[in-house]
Amino acid sequence: MAAQGTGPTADVSVRVAWADDAAAVARVQVATWPEQYAGLVDPADVPSGPEVEERAAEVWRTSMVSPGDARNRVLVALERNRVVGFAVTAPGTDPDCDPVADGELLEICVAPDDRRLGHGSRLLQAAADTLVADRFTRAVTWLRAEDDVRRRFLTEAGWAPDQAHRELEGPGGVRAKQVRLHTALA
Repeated sequence: MAAQGTGPTADVSVRVAWADDAAAVARVQVATWPEQYAGLVDPADVPSGPEVEERAAEVWRTSMVSPGDARNRVLVALERNRVVGFAVTAPGTDPDCDPVADGELLEICVAPDDRRLGHGSRLLQAAADTLVADRFTRAVTWLRAEDDVRRRFLTEAGWAPDQAHRELEGPGGVRAKQVRLHTALA
């Protein structure tokens, strides 16, 4: 029986991904591509469709089964048994990162229809906890310089710019400017 004054709680959680989650992770990833590629490529050129999801699922399945480094992790956010988001953590790979002390949040995505329900915050906390369990003392992540929504989300969670920046070249010579944020891990 629920305590007086409280309602039922949502059945939400975060856990380490299983190989069987690969298709669901790919669906979330492909669903977020239109906004991730916005301003970089023509919307008609953003890959989509079942064949794209199938190829992405195979890449995810392979990375989950054979991660290359035991500290490469994929976490999934669940609502009941449905994958609604994912995060990827690994050792930091930047030249100025210490691969023993610095972990990296490579990606954090929540399906567009499942945002603003706390899944991103749960994923971010679980990613930080995972990096701590892997004995990292600092985390870094890269984001597009103009991604104010993601920057606000991360800075409100205690992340801050560390002055590192880079420019990546994409399809058709389009260049994407990125900034790096970091946080100390407790």
